[in-house]
Amino acid sequence: MRAVGYRQSQPIAAETSLIDLDLPVPKAAGRDLLVEVQAVSINPVDTKIRIRSQPAEGQANVLGWDAAGIVRAVGPEVTGFKPGDAVFYAGAIDRPGSNAEFHLVDERIVGPKPKSLGFAEAAALPLTAITAWEMLFDRLDIRKPVPGAAHAVLIIGGAGGVGSIAIQLARQLSDVTVIATASRPETRAWAQELGAHHVIDHTKPLPAQIAALGIGAPAFVFSTTHTDTHLEGIVELMAPQGRFGLIDDPKTLDANPLKRKSLSLHWELMFTRSLFQTADMGEQGKLLAEVSRLVDEGKIRTTLAEHFGTINATNLKGAHALIESNRAKGKIVLEGF
Repeated sequence: MRAVGYRQSQPIAAETSLIDLDLPVPKAAGRDLLVEVQAVSINPVDTKIRIRSQPAEGQANVLGWDAAGIVRAVGPEVTGFKPGDAVFYAGAIDRPGSNAEFHLVDERIVGPKPKSLGFAEAAALPLTAITAWEMLFDRLDIRKPVPGAAHAVLIIGGAGGVGSIAIQLARQLSDVTVIATASRPETRAWAQELGAHHVIDHTKPLPAQIAALGIGAPAFVFSTTHTDTHLEGIVELMAPQGRFGLIDDPKTLDANPLKRKSLSLHWELMFTRSLFQTADMGEQGKLLAEVSRLVDEGKIRTTLAEHFGTINATNLKGAHALIESNRAKGKIVLEGF
């Protein structure tokens, strides 16, 4: 089968940073689905793994943690899907990725593809939807107010992949006021289109902009990017006893300033459930089924922003470069081989 991967960890500009491969088709066992991949999307984790993880000598790593496709075979323990089903999912970080014609994935972290979306539009959603859902409703628990705080969530990086779906989920599934950050006219417009009540500029001090809104100190902050840059301002602008969550990788994170306000700190990694085979691993499949329903009911929309063509090394290199530029809006998708 055709696939894209790398044999040496290199900067994306290197000629062999990503290469086209010919690999055997894997076989489904246990609770695995064998999915014929129709479309994939690119996430920051793809670029981070490419830089940080060196393949074993003579081996190649295949990246990709978002896919939409068609089930072609199932393992003997599978109960929820059958060959021919259209599905979407984000996969597991400790298994080969989805940048391949055929891909194995545990049925518990798979959802039915939204019927109203094409494969490319659907592939934009899984990883970011799981990340945003788990942070908003499992970690920050935004449906539970903080006494005396403005019932509002500040989403830092509102026009990125996670921010784009977090805005929509917060609007549709809670009554919080959604404040997003974006710095360019096109990203500000994007965040507003997705439903943000307010959009502020993350290149300027955040506390003064929050205060100027006149709604009070927010109960919740969801930081998707550059947390180390914004941490001091986050602590200043948040209400006492508020809940603060992040998903990026600051080099250091000093939690001591959170103590005075009794702010709680929450990490989210959507791969935790599959990596540790947690007892509630199947919640991700249920979550994706709910996302699919919300899409088909017209309550949320795909966050696809750019289509980079077919799935090959050249096009994936372009997608990685755009992600690494920190100027991507929404999601980047590739479709077909």
